[in-house]
Amino acid sequence: MDKIEKTESEWQAELSPEEYKVLRRHGTERAFTSPLNVEKRDGVYHCAGCGEPLFTSSAKFESGTGWPSFFQPISSEAVEEHEDRSFLMRRTEVRCARCGGHLGHVFPDGPQPTGQRYCMNGVALDFEEK
Repeated sequence: MDKIEKTESEWQAELSPEEYKVLRRHGTERAFTSPLNVEKRDGVYHCAGCGEPLFTSSAKFESGTGWPSFFQPISSEAVEEHEDRSFLMRRTEVRCARCGGHLGHVFPDGPQPTGQRYCMNGVALDFEEK
C-alpha cells in the first residue's frame, strides 16, 4: 500500500473542519451524533481522509457507546494501532494505515470472534453501500 503524505495545509483544504479535527488532530466527535452509528445497510466503510477501505458492515455491531463499532478491520493491513496515553489514560489508538488519519480506539471488550471493539469516529469514515 502506498502511503499518503500531505502537508497540514493540504489536509485542511481537503477536509471539513470536523474531519480535520478528528483525522488530523486526534479529536473525538460527540457520542450519538454520527448517522453511521445507526447505519444498517450492507457495505464498506472507507477512510474519510484517503478513501482506503477499512471496515465492512458484516463486522459492525451495536456497542451502545454512541460510535460506530466493529469487531475487526477489513484486513490486518488496513489500520495501524498506537499506544495513546492522553487524558491520563492508556488506550490503543487506531489510525488509517494509508494516510495516518486518527479513526478512534480499540478496546478488548467486543463480541466474538475477536473480542475486540474498534470504536470509530463516524466523521472519520465514509460509507459505500454494496
